[in-house]
Amino acid sequence: MPVSFENGMENYEPLPAAADTVAAATVVREQTADDRSECRDGRVQLRNPHLAKLGSDHLYHLALSTATHPLVEMFGDVKFVCMGGTPSRMEQFARLAKQELHVNLPTGSDLCDLSHYAGRYSMYKVGPVLSVSHGMGAPSLSILLHEVFKLLHYARCRDVVIFRIGTSGGVGVPPGSVVVSTGAVNGLLREELQMPILGKLVIRPAKMDVALAEEIVAEARRSLPELNLVTGKTMCADDFYEGQGRLDGSFCDYTEQEKLQFLEKLHSIGVVNIEMEATLFAAMCHHAGIKGAIVCVTLLNRLKGDQIDTPKSVMSEWQLRPQHVVLRFIKHRLSDLNAST
Repeated sequence: MPVSFENGMENYEPLPAAADTVAAATVVREQTADDRSECRDGRVQLRNPHLAKLGSDHLYHLALSTATHPLVEMFGDVKFVCMGGTPSRMEQFARLAKQELHVNLPTGSDLCDLSHYAGRYSMYKVGPVLSVSHGMGAPSLSILLHEVFKLLHYARCRDVVIFRIGTSGGVGVPPGSVVVSTGAVNGLLREELQMPILGKLVIRPAKMDVALAEEIVAEARRSLPELNLVTGKTMCADDFYEGQGRLDGSFCDYTEQEKLQFLEKLHSIGVVNIEMEATLFAAMCHHAGIKGAIVCVTLLNRLKGDQIDTPKSVMSEWQLRPQHVVLRFIKHRLSDLNAST
């Protein structure tokens, strides 16, 4: 028997117990008050009273600590955090940012991975830009966001914008298009993040910053008119194969017709691409009161197939497109900041 989520914003809603369970789980639907949106002073909201009891905080997966690193001195000027799946892609983005933003490093020095001792993620700093890899899927991204949010808080950064730059499968969208997400839905087509915490299913709203998305698109259309820019909802799947309705995984218990019916339904409700991080990214940024945007290139149109067989050279160029879109926005925002000071 499926769980019903149609009863409004009640705090607790019992799940039907499975035959082999002793007690039913509980659904906790968190409220969406104004204080969940944007922090009043521009700081990241940690929302964790236990942190005040720590003598020091070790950001294990970033190889940083409040006890051993001068975080304000190292990161206090950060205004933009750009994250994507692979370490190589985010090093590439950091080098592109250095070139585009005309950031000069000390003579004889080069960009370095600031978190290489942890061996988990890569992180590069280029002036006011932090370029970080987040791995694949929501669980890996969640770990990174928790520690990046704490880093930004301890470094006393203000008015930071976070971007996810990545790849996706288009839904009725040509390959090579750049999608700027205006909404995020999960595999049940709800704009929410569902996360089991202490035996309860906690539900948080996955809200995208539409005004920010519109600003990104406006600047990209002005400065990169050759790109096919698309806005719409992004579906976040829990895996690459069955969760995205593919027919080419190790397992498949649905027909091609059922797959196409689902993809057509996605298209009908405004979903334009599919990836594996959107609802987690949207919900955590919203919960922390920090502005976030998702900018992804489409590698294929899922209405026409499942296999990604585009030549590597073409895909490499496509994957640069969202990087250029985000950098044009950053350059535009920095010019506005410089003009106002």
